[in-house]
Amino acid sequence: MLESIEYTVVRIDGDYAHLRNEAMPDEEPKCVARALLPPEVSEGTRLLYEMFQYSVI
Repeated sequence: MLESIEYTVVRIDGDYAHLRNEAMPDEEPKCVARALLPPEVSEGTRLLYEMFQYSVI
């Protein structure tokens, strides 16, 4: 079963974005290549990860 995860972009560092899992805010942010994210992503953007894709919510 595939789950949906909500993230917030907490920092953009060159070609990478650091994402905070909203369900586990105390965990270390996840580092993701910006090429995998929608082009309009900026710091503070909320994302939904679902079916191996990120989309802006």
